Amino acid sequence: MQGLPTRRHLLKGLALAGAVLAPVAPFVPRGARAQALTVGLIAIGPWQDWGWNQSFAAAGAALEAAGVTVVEAGYLPESTDYDSGRDDAETRAYAAALDALVAQGARLVISTSFGHDPFLVAAALRRPQVMFRQASALANDATPANLGSQNALINQGHYVNGVAAGLCTRSNTLGFVAGLPFAPVLLNVNSFLLGARASNPKAVVRVLFTGGWEDEAHDAAATNALVDAGCDVITCHLDAPKVAIETAEARGVKTCGHAFDQNPLAPKGYITGADYHWAGLFAGFAQAVVRGAALPKFTVGGYDTGLVRSSPFGAGATAPAIAAAEGAIAAMTRGAPIFTGPLFDNKGRQVLGAGTRYGPYADELQRTDYLLQGVIGTIP
Repeated sequence: MQGLPTRRHLLKGLALAGAVLAPVAPFVPRGARAQALTVGLIAIGPWQDWGWNQSFAAAGAALEAAGVTVVEAGYLPESTDYDSGRDDAETRAYAAALDALVAQGARLVISTSFGHDPFLVAAALRRPQVMFRQASALANDATPANLGSQNALINQGHYVNGVAAGLCTRSNTLGFVAGLPFAPVLLNVNSFLLGARASNPKAVVRVLFTGGWEDEAHDAAATNALVDAGCDVITCHLDAPKVAIETAEARGVKTCGHAFDQNPLAPKGYITGADYHWAGLFAGFAQAVVRGAALPKFTVGGYDTGLVRSSPFGAGATAPAIAAAEGAIAAMTRGAPIFTGPLFDNKGRQVLGAGTRYGPYADELQRTDYLLQGVIGTIP
């Protein structure tokens, strides 16, 4: 199993072999139908990271409120995400935690891992009566039938962020702190730019890649460097956006969030954010497990299904920005395309021909390997 991609490595595309990018219908929690179920949650980062992992924790809380019993494993270091050839205390702890969730009665186990996760595969093989889910990479015929993935079109939220940011900037220079330059991150950067240019054709986006997902020192340094370069609105794609948002707030610049509502972190400068909203989807999974129905191998959706939402507007949002963002949210909910040709990358290569439009579920977007013209920065 050597050489399989991990989130810690540079990925040029989203690993969705055998998956179909198609919308899923919204799910509505029905507590009485899910009371007999125990759901297990396991995270590869701190539950309270103000980002990726906390978006799952919020969904778990919603399940509990609907009458589902939720059991959580403690934070397992992201180094388990996942060097598949390793066998050490950390990797064994993650595997043991998966088994412990099942031992507590979990019939559905959801991990916040992203990408190939050999431990989930092994757990699913050991426990065929339990459903396992994680983000993005395990939705193919090579994995056990009881193992699948979900994802959300969070780039739509970054487009909305850009629309609002374009009307909140005075310098016309926006900053984007990114983790690793794999396809979903590049897609978010490009979507943010296109949103900004939809409301402010003079806007440009500066991007810096930190090389990781929750490195406080690197996140702060990248944010400060962008502010020093003239960026007066900062956004990000990091597992834990807290440091980037707080650093920007301390520097007196505005922010747009990622993954989870960071409004409380930036009471003066927060504009809005691109939020994951897993609660309805996981409630639907719970209902299916209770009924004994099969779960889909892969599910994905955006504003149209409620898997993506915008954070409440904060003090940094101007009235014109709010109005424009609300219009963009309505357009995303209708499935309006963000990418309409002709488009060129920032090296001058045409990446989308004139008259070509990519809808929100276009496979091509999940293979993004470029930065658009108007993005200042390079792919490491």
